[in-house]
Amino acid sequence: MRNLLTANFLLYTAVSLQAAALMKEVYDISGRKADLGWIGLAEFAPAALLVLVTGPLADRMDRRRMALMAIGIELTATVCLIAYSLTDPTDVRPFFAIALLYGVGRAFAAPATRTMPPMVAPEGQLPKVIALYSGTWTAATILGPAASGLLYAIDPSVAYSTTAVCIVVAMAMLARVRFLRQPDPPHPDDKPTFRSAVEGLRFIRRTPILLAAISLDLFAVLFGGAVALLPDIAEERLQVGDVAYGFLRAAPGVGAALMALWLATRPITRHVGRTLLLAVLVFGIGTVVLGLTTSYVVAYGALVVLAAADMVSVFIRGSLVPLVTPDEKRGRVMAVENVFIGASNELGAFESGMVAQVAGTPATVVGGGIATIVVVGSFWRLFPALRKVDRFDDLGH
Repeated sequence: MRNLLTANFLLYTAVSLQAAALMKEVYDISGRKADLGWIGLAEFAPAALLVLVTGPLADRMDRRRMALMAIGIELTATVCLIAYSLTDPTDVRPFFAIALLYGVGRAFAAPATRTMPPMVAPEGQLPKVIALYSGTWTAATILGPAASGLLYAIDPSVAYSTTAVCIVVAMAMLARVRFLRQPDPPHPDDKPTFRSAVEGLRFIRRTPILLAAISLDLFAVLFGGAVALLPDIAEERLQVGDVAYGFLRAAPGVGAALMALWLATRPITRHVGRTLLLAVLVFGIGTVVLGLTTSYVVAYGALVVLAAADMVSVFIRGSLVPLVTPDEKRGRVMAVENVFIGASNELGAFESGMVAQVAGTPATVVGGGIATIVVVGSFWRLFPALRKVDRFDDLGH
C-alpha cells in the first residue's frame, strides 16, 4: 500500500505542477482565454474517445502493467514539453498536440490506477485506504502548483523537467506495488465485444446511486471549471505575478488537505447522501465568490473553501463507487467515471475558456457557480436514492 500511495503522490504532483505551468505558459504567449479552453479539450478528448477501449483493457490485462505503459506515454509528452519550451516558443499550437498526447496517457492510466486501492486494502479498510489515497492527492495538489510558480519563474522548462523526474520515480514505485487480492480473470466465454465494452455505461445507468453520484460531480465540475481561468484571474482581476499565481493555484490543495485531515479524525459515517449534496452546494457558492472578488485574500479563501467541499465529494464518491461496483466491472466503470469526473475537469476548462472569451471571466465563473447550485437542487428532487443513503456499510455487495 505504501508504494501505491507514494506513486500516487508523485504522479499527482507531476500532473498538477505540469498543468499549472502549461496553462501559464500558453496564456503568457497568446493572452487568449480561449486557448486555456483548447488545452482542456485536448486533454479531455482522448478519455472520451477511448472510453470503450480503456475500461475493458483495465478489466482484462494486468493493471500495473497497463498503468506503467500509460504513464510512459505521459512521460513522453512531458519530454516533448521540455524540448519545445527550450525553443522560446511563440506559437501555442504545438502545446495543443502535446496536451492531446498527454491526454491519451491519462485516458489509459486512470482506470488502471484508480482500481488499485481495493486491491491493496485490507478487509474492511477500504474507506480508510481511500482517505489515505485522497490525502496523497491533496498533498500533491498543494506541492505541485506552489512549486510551479517558483519553477516557472526560473524557466518553464525547469517546471517540466521536475515533472519528468516525479513521473520516473513514480513509475519505479508503482512497479513495486504488491496486491492483496487480484480481480477474477475473465470467463473464457467472455470475449471482447461491443456489449462487453459498454458494460460500464450500462451498469452505471441501471444503478441509481452510482448514476446520481457520478453525474452530480460531472455537472459540478463542468460548470465550476474556474481553476482553468486562474492565469487570467491572477493577472487581470487580482494583478499578481508568477509566484503569487503559483500559490493561488495551490489554494485548492490547501483546502482539500485541511478537509482530508478533518475526515481522517471525523470520518463521515451517517447521512452520506445528504452530505454529498451539501458539499457540492458549498462548492457552487465558493465558485460564485471567486468570480465576484478582486481581492487576492478573498479569492484564496474562496478556493480553499470550494476545494474543501470538493474533497468531501471526492471522499464519498471514492468510497461509494468501489462498494457498489463488482470488481470484474471496476475497470470499465472507472473508465466511464474518468470521463464523467476526472476528464471532465478538462472539459470544464474548455467550457470556461470558450465562454470567458465571449462573456468575460467574472460572468463565466459566477454563472458556473450559480448553475452548480441549481444542479444540486435538481438532484435533491430527481435522485431520492442518493439523498437517502445513510451509511457506507449499507452499500456493500
